[in-house]
Amino acid sequence: MNTPFDDKPRRPGLLASLRASFLTGLVVIAPISLTIWLIWTMFGWVDGFVLPLIPDQFNPEAYIGINLRGLGVIFFLVFTILVGWVAKGLIGRSLIRFAETLVERTPVVRTIYSGIKQIAETVFAQSERSFEKACLVQYPRKGIWAIGFISTQAKGEVLERAETMGGLMSVVVPTTPNPTSGFLLFFPEEDVVELDMSIEDAAKLVISAGLVYPPERPGAKPRVEPVRKAS
Repeated sequence: MNTPFDDKPRRPGLLASLRASFLTGLVVIAPISLTIWLIWTMFGWVDGFVLPLIPDQFNPEAYIGINLRGLGVIFFLVFTILVGWVAKGLIGRSLIRFAETLVERTPVVRTIYSGIKQIAETVFAQSERSFEKACLVQYPRKGIWAIGFISTQAKGEVLERAETMGGLMSVVVPTTPNPTSGFLLFFPEEDVVELDMSIEDAAKLVISAGLVYPPERPGAKPRVEPVRKAS
């Protein structure tokens, strides 16, 4: 309740208002500008790598004399689609098996090739292997909660040798602000709390260090705060 003796709230000055507007403008401009800059830079990097490999008679720049940013990306996409189409055929699969057989006989090259192939298959393979749901787990100790991504049900020797009576779930606990790195942990099923938020929303929460929360979904049950006893 206000009284006549209370100080009246001061209105923000001109500098404070300008500062608030400037910060609001940065929040709007920064993501758009950085996205455009990253895409533009990526196009230029691909063009610088691909265009020198294209013969002049197939390069439109040789006829119009203008540097078309993104032309190398188009050539790369077309070339990649053609390679994928050939690789799906019988002749393409035979050639790939023959080439991999030669690579496996080369000591140093086979180590590099197998590592890069595993990474590429994990990232780009069109399969059903992906994170199932976002979850909460108590890590690194009881009472401290962390965002995790449920991978699969643990199987084989991991499940057999784990000292647990029920099933185990493979959970990847990402790091902040880079969710592509983290820890693979195995939790009992009863210790994993599944979340309603999507994988994308959970990743945003991790990347933003807890600053960007997903919007409340309709029908979600509000959390009931504990009643504090008066002292």
